[in-house]
Amino acid sequence: MAMQAWLALPMLALLGGLIALAPLGSQVLRRGVVFIDLAVAQAAAAAVIGVHFVLDMESGVLDQLAATAGALGVSLAIAGITRRWPAQREALIGLLYVAGACLAMLGASAHPHGKEKLMQLLAADVLWVNSFSVLGLMLCAVVMALVRQTRWLAHDIAFYALFALVTSLAVPALGLFLVFSCLIAPALWIERGMRQWTAVLAAWAAALLGLSVSWWLDTPSGPSIALALTLWGVLSLWVKPKPLQYPDPQNPQKP
Repeated sequence: MAMQAWLALPMLALLGGLIALAPLGSQVLRRGVVFIDLAVAQAAAAAVIGVHFVLDMESGVLDQLAATAGALGVSLAIAGITRRWPAQREALIGLLYVAGACLAMLGASAHPHGKEKLMQLLAADVLWVNSFSVLGLMLCAVVMALVRQTRWLAHDIAFYALFALVTSLAVPALGLFLVFSCLIAPALWIERGMRQWTAVLAAWAAALLGLSVSWWLDTPSGPSIALALTLWGVLSLWVKPKPLQYPDPQNPQKP
């Protein structure tokens, strides 16, 4: 019973993250901007590092505002890149990721505890997620569940804005690696024709398996869960895709 109570918040955080990120992951694969999550999430992390250590301002609210601002700025930049330089978009998005990573490392080096904060943003320990972060993820999940019933994600402005908002809330709670896994793993199964809710629940089961392994073997929870989701996503390659590979934004009732 004690173990179940202890794991309640991490389990809810993973479920909320998957529900919020899965629809965005389908759009990422459809648009061919797979690196967007890494670039936007890294920008959010770099902004948090900058506020936390470079400006020496320690506040959870300021961290979240910084993450949102950084994610939104890079997300809008990627929107411009995809329109002006579509052929080079993945290369340019990759460079944005590298720039964000370098800025985060430089900022972290300016403080004795900077490396610890940077590691937390890359691979957060989900076992220690707080109720505020879980509430934020669940609100994102509700919003994305409602948005999925509309055509909003088919529009660039709505997609990039929602992507920045969800990512900026997910990275401090789950870490960059786990956010990317939650984004792509269910999307790969949706690409193969699996219904979105089925893909989300199956990914949640894989995530809980990784969480359990982390608990039993006393390994870092973030990397353990990310590995479990990665393996689950890779398994989709051995499944023959159905004719409908992506949800139709013009008819959101279809799977």
